[in-house]
Amino acid sequence: QVQLVESGGGLVQAGGSLRLSCAASGRTFRNSAMGWFRQAPGKEREFVTTISWSGAATDYADSVKGRFTISRDNAKNTVYLQMNSLKPEDTAVYYCAAGWGMSDDSRKYDWWGQGTQVTVSS
Repeated sequence: QVQLVESGGGLVQAGGSLRLSCAASGRTFRNSAMGWFRQAPGKEREFVTTISWSGAATDYADSVKGRFTISRDNAKNTVYLQMNSLKPEDTAVYYCAAGWGMSDDSRKYDWWGQGTQVTVSS
């Protein structure tokens, strides 16, 4: 069982940066792959990035590659999403998720946070 709480969202101008955090509780966090997904109004939830349990492997959606960086600190039970060069199309509710393996498929994740709003103004 893993409980997830996101933080760090907010309003930022295009070209700016934000860092999201996802604090996890539960004994299985350190064995879990983590992912970030996002959902904009009127759109389906989409994959953003994922990281392996050790942090050694990552994967990104093409739309964020080179701008976003996922990382994790297993000692702090936290996963991070550093977002740079933000664009208005990055506006969405961002969710972190935990699962047993890296995947870009939201159905592969068993635990989800409540989400944090990111708004990028032009």
